Amino acid sequence: MNNLFNQSEDIKQYLSSIFIKAGVLPWFLGIALIVFSFASSNFLTPTNLVAVARHSTDLILVAMAQMIVMLTAGLDFSVGVVLAMTSVVASMTMVALWSGYGSGWEAIAIGCLSGLFVAACIGFVNGIGVAFFRVPPFIMTLGMSSIIFGMALTITGGIPVYGAPESFTNIFGYGTFLGVSITIWITLLCIALIFIFINLTKMGRYFYAIGGNLRAAELSGINTRIYIVGAYVLSALVTGIAALLITARLETGEPNIGANYPLLSIAACAIGGVSLLGGVGRVQNVVLGAFFIVLIQNGMNLMRVGSYLQMVVIGVLLIVAISAEYFRQQMLSRAKK
Repeated sequence: MNNLFNQSEDIKQYLSSIFIKAGVLPWFLGIALIVFSFASSNFLTPTNLVAVARHSTDLILVAMAQMIVMLTAGLDFSVGVVLAMTSVVASMTMVALWSGYGSGWEAIAIGCLSGLFVAACIGFVNGIGVAFFRVPPFIMTLGMSSIIFGMALTITGGIPVYGAPESFTNIFGYGTFLGVSITIWITLLCIALIFIFINLTKMGRYFYAIGGNLRAAELSGINTRIYIVGAYVLSALVTGIAALLITARLETGEPNIGANYPLLSIAACAIGGVSLLGGVGRVQNVVLGAFFIVLIQNGMNLMRVGSYLQMVVIGVLLIVAISAEYFRQQMLSRAKK
């Protein structure tokens, strides 16, 4: 009897150590794989998993952008309108510059740069408001969401922008290299660059320091305001890249895209173990968190679960993930004592 009790205690401690080290994500992934594998025979097929990887690229990019801001103890609810405005500006610029003949690479290049410039401007205004005027990140980015969304609808009249060069769609929307989608290659490159930036550069380490303890970062000589602005600008630029890829796939500039991305990106970060209080988070976990959300959506689609109910599930996962992360931090604190 004592042996059985000791074994159960050992198992409990082992599971607790896994939870403390890895967070809630491995548990979510395990449950999802088991449930959807039994629910549909198509779920774990290579074709379906490749499709999930392809469809997860947009959310992975936006989630990494959200993580950059969250590391500094911020939140960016404007990622959705950054997607919309970047898409609209890039498309309108391409349409205005392309003659309708040839590949239109000059128009594509200038259009993409214009879209990214507008995205960076939105991030810059967000950063200035948060860092210099001390507007809470939630209020600042939510207000910018309303402003930018209204501007996008005013510019386009709520109508998608058609007429971008076909080369843009054929390569960045549906092109492949070595049998793998160009979109996936671009996303992998962005993951690698952001991983290096966050973990191996001074600016990346400063983001952790600012989110961990703003006052201590200031006392150590870090110009926290400049770095907070930089975080919002970088976040908007990464979101802008996602917007260009979405635009290429849709073949239009859409003023209405991105409505769900603020919630989904925050959920991906929370599931990946990024703290809402700042200073904690890993790029690889956020990538897996975003992939998990798309995997969940794919599994529910195979089970023919309605889109409205899917949003309920995502909301529940967000609440559970944040609650679990709180308890994980408590357990981690007790373990260090």
